[in-house]
Amino acid sequence: MTTLRNRLSIVALSLALALVLAACGGSNEADTPDEPTATPRATATPSVSSVNTDDAPPPPTPVPDPTATPTPDPQAGPQGTEGLLAPELAGISSFINTEPFTLEDLRGDKVVLIDFWTYTCVNCIRTLPFLKEWHEKYSDAGLVIVGVHAPEFEFEKLEENVQMAVDEWGIEYPVVLDNDHVTWDAFLNRSWPAKYLIDKDGTIRYTHFGEGEYIDTEDEIRKVLAELDEDVASIEHSNIVDADFHLDALAEDPLEGLTRELYAGVERNYGALQFGGSPYVLHEEYYQGLGRVVEYEDIDEEHFNQFIYLQGSWINELEHLRHARVTENYEDYIYVNFRAAEVNVVLTIGDSDDPYDVRVLVNDEPVKEEQAGLDIQWDDEGNSFITVEEPRMYRVIQLDDFEGHELKLSSNSDQFRVFAYTFGAYVEEQPLP
Repeated sequence: MTTLRNRLSIVALSLALALVLAACGGSNEADTPDEPTATPRATATPSVSSVNTDDAPPPPTPVPDPTATPTPDPQAGPQGTEGLLAPELAGISSFINTEPFTLEDLRGDKVVLIDFWTYTCVNCIRTLPFLKEWHEKYSDAGLVIVGVHAPEFEFEKLEENVQMAVDEWGIEYPVVLDNDHVTWDAFLNRSWPAKYLIDKDGTIRYTHFGEGEYIDTEDEIRKVLAELDEDVASIEHSNIVDADFHLDALAEDPLEGLTRELYAGVERNYGALQFGGSPYVLHEEYYQGLGRVVEYEDIDEEHFNQFIYLQGSWINELEHLRHARVTENYEDYIYVNFRAAEVNVVLTIGDSDDPYDVRVLVNDEPVKEEQAGLDIQWDDEGNSFITVEEPRMYRVIQLDDFEGHELKLSSNSDQFRVFAYTFGAYVEEQPLP
């Protein structure tokens, strides 16, 4: 029986051999843009034709660490920024809901709340209702919320895609597109979502990274607004209580805890391996070259939480996995054994821009109504599916409790593209923006 340690050993050895080949000119380096992520990126895209795994050493990290706090974003933001002058907006390619402006334009009579976000980030999406409420309550008192959209994936750089999300969620405050992460880098930012509260003199007075602490954040907003001689005491405080997290999600054994965010693209998988972490895709052949049609066989007797498994024909791209052929009976699939209360997946339409359906199975059965996320539909025969019509995050599973299940996605279309899975473990379903 294949063990998790053996599978990771095989993948780790594949990467080691690939990097040797890359250093010796045996493969081409991928020309990839910098990405604002706490996970270091791989520097080369290897091509390995065969790997001897008989004596593969154990990897440095046999399993991923579980999320250690109720916020599924474990990365801390930069330290020491409070009390410093905020850097200027820079490298902005587009302005939504506003004419072009600078932070300096707002000094003297405005307080600014910078929110770094990207529209497929579930943690960002969960904070939007509170941002919208603060905009509605405090904009007349001098608060300007600026959503700095710093994309994680290439398709998120398109203004029409960001505008689609802004319209769908009813965002009325200014949104600026930081496609090259120039403003992100100027703030030394490292996570989505991230908030920086800037006073009338342009000084950063408060920072918060990830979800939660909404009462504290609103307290700070009110405190800094009061310095504008505005009467904020007459505005009712929201007193938003942070949501409870399922304690089982914080299990010490990562195979029993909340499933981490899972990335399907080569960049993130090689980045994780190259820097001593665990990969997301547990197939040796995945690491034998970029942009190739690979025939996968899902032969594992046991599927481990925290990883992606494949069956059939797939092409591994820098940011996503792409279904490589047209099928008739959903014989090709992408599979995860998850532990969570909520499952979302980032998908896009293909080059044809035509919608396509993705069949969704839980434990090899159609999704039940009490398990279904908002994007699940059913046909006349009771089969559960989602229709991919636009590039975004799709809500697939929503459970009443923290549970473990097998999730299988498959499509007959060769336009099927999978970027990432995200998972949640809140006791109650979180409000939509």
